[in-house]
Amino acid sequence: MRNISFDVVALLIFVLLIISVFSRKMTVSRSNKLFLISLLVGFIATTFDICRAFSEFYAPTNEAMCETFHIGYLMFHNLQGPVYTLFIISFMDMWHKLTQKKLYVIAVGLPWILVAALLLTNPFTRFMFSSAGGYAHGPLFYSLYVSAIIYFLVETVLIFLGRKNFSRMQIVALFSVIALLIMAMILHRIFNSQLLECVAVALGCYILTTTVQRPEEYIDTTTGLFKLGAYARDAKNSFRNQKHWHIVMLNIANYDSVVRMIGFEQSNDLLKAISEKIAFINKSLGKKGIAYYLDTGRFRINFPDKHKDDAEVYANMLNTELKKKICLNGLDISLIPCIVVAHCPEDIESFKSLMSFGQDFHTKVIHSGIVLSAKEVYNPDEFKVSNNIDAIIEKALANNSFQVYYQPIYSIEKKKFVSAEALLRLYDEEHGFISPEVIITAAEKSGAIHKIGEFVFEEVCKFISGGEFEKLGLEYIEVNLSVAQCMHGDLADKILLIMQQYNVPTDKINLEITETAASFAQRVMTENLNKLSRSGVSFSLDDYGTGYSNMKRVISLPLKIVKLDKSLVDEQHNPKMWILLRNTVQMLKAMNMQIVVEGIETREMVELFSELKCDFIQGYFFSKPLPKAEFVKLIENSSETA
Repeated sequence: MRNISFDVVALLIFVLLIISVFSRKMTVSRSNKLFLISLLVGFIATTFDICRAFSEFYAPTNEAMCETFHIGYLMFHNLQGPVYTLFIISFMDMWHKLTQKKLYVIAVGLPWILVAALLLTNPFTRFMFSSAGGYAHGPLFYSLYVSAIIYFLVETVLIFLGRKNFSRMQIVALFSVIALLIMAMILHRIFNSQLLECVAVALGCYILTTTVQRPEEYIDTTTGLFKLGAYARDAKNSFRNQKHWHIVMLNIANYDSVVRMIGFEQSNDLLKAISEKIAFINKSLGKKGIAYYLDTGRFRINFPDKHKDDAEVYANMLNTELKKKICLNGLDISLIPCIVVAHCPEDIESFKSLMSFGQDFHTKVIHSGIVLSAKEVYNPDEFKVSNNIDAIIEKALANNSFQVYYQPIYSIEKKKFVSAEALLRLYDEEHGFISPEVIITAAEKSGAIHKIGEFVFEEVCKFISGGEFEKLGLEYIEVNLSVAQCMHGDLADKILLIMQQYNVPTDKINLEITETAASFAQRVMTENLNKLSRSGVSFSLDDYGTGYSNMKRVISLPLKIVKLDKSLVDEQHNPKMWILLRNTVQMLKAMNMQIVVEGIETREMVELFSELKCDFIQGYFFSKPLPKAEFVKLIENSSETA
């Protein structure tokens, strides 16, 4: 009797792996299902192989039974080839390309189909083997090896071509399975009595389980949905393979505030409740979507191209369901679901843009309560700039492409322009004018803000030290400082050094810090501001009224001027806002601070804030920010008119 020990081990491995698949819930995606099929096929083939060995030993005269078990074993053992090939195709997310042409499907299955036909007709033809008078190979028996080699070659080519879809460890694992099966075939030919091929398949499946099929890396334990890593992998593969797919993008707009209210432990219960709704709707639609939980209240449900309409239906059902209150431990929680349906790559053209847009789209749209389409809220040009902003800034610094514009500031008392605010501008040849907010935000993250800040300050000092500034009769120029600049240890020394180089008096510079920056109780920033203040540099507080800074912190700073933000000015007709503005002005005046009103666009607004005893006016009523040459001309003309 042949040694069935290896087959018994293989059978045990297959049983344990099948149990593991169901216990770890590895039955959601197509690749998971194909892996499960591979385990079942291996289990059946091994069972046939054991039965074949027993029948040859205990019932050698029962040719029909021996032949049935032998055909069953060969049929299922060779079925591993196409199943493993399909598993690789599915894992690479290239299933859509396989199904686009029936010819591809036939090509994948053809070698096994031909072998299966030969095996099924073997009782009549004896082309494969003969059991009469002892087991003997038929003239076409080696077609089994030809079929296996074809699949090995196809799988090798697929792994090589799709290597970008896999990690290095996964590539090694996928190739290891092929090498293991080839080695088992060779050893089986040498040691015919040892049944090695089934245990080789079982060990290959175990390798895949520990490297490729690792749900703990891709399944979120709280929600039971796929993690961000799985979403990123699938999205990358879809874009790389030019796949058409559809995403229901859900961001809970008030997630952070809800979590702060209910606490961490109950937040997990909230996530479970949301994920249960997501799973229930998906199940009601036939489980056509794959759900993911990314983080901080962000969920995604992906649909293949053939289920495009289901994505729209799903989004509306989910929107309706999430508007209902969720009861957690006696608390009624109301969520603000922000849902966008994106058709990729038609609406969003790249993985980087998808991730960038998905991060915070809920902060950039008006919460109307309806499902939105990505093409309504996604601006490709804006996200192209956002995705490449670091390179754009680096290029601008290298090519001296940044410019300094000036917006004049009008004195109500002196009835003339007395100063100006220096503002950064960038015109990129490819992208056109780029928003300063985008530049500053990215530059603070990358650290380029310090070079940009030095450039702006040096340009202002050049202007002040030149003859034009003195002729214009301006008193000073305002220069903005970002939070990152304020917290840089040598800020004060650099500013004073540049002013010294250009022989600029300290009273000709006024530095602006935002209310957000002022709210930072940071020792380095305080030391910088105090050192500059002692040197004679004055300070303005910009964007006053937009934040929630500590008033004690604000009044402790060496501030000369406070600038009322445009958002306050725009609501001047609101009686309550006018009361707030009037009392704010009185309070600041009592502290001997001067007041600049920003965002003034009409003569009526000029008159209103003049009556309120504000000091300065800044806004489009007088002028938009201008390049230096145009600004100089504006001030000269205004002096002549006066």
